[in-house]
Amino acid sequence: METTYTIEKQERPDDTLENAAEVLFSKLDEAIDDVRNGRVISSDALWKELSDT
Repeated sequence: METTYTIEKQERPDDTLENAAEVLFSKLDEAIDDVRNGRVISSDALWKELSDT
């Protein structure tokens, strides 16, 4: 357990709220672009794809 505690307490310079928000909004922009350009699949097709793997 000491190892887990040490790893969790390490500070990383890229682990900030601003960076997390930036990544979140970047992924959201990508998703919006995908929807606008028709690069989406139905939920049924997604579940079938996931069950086949």
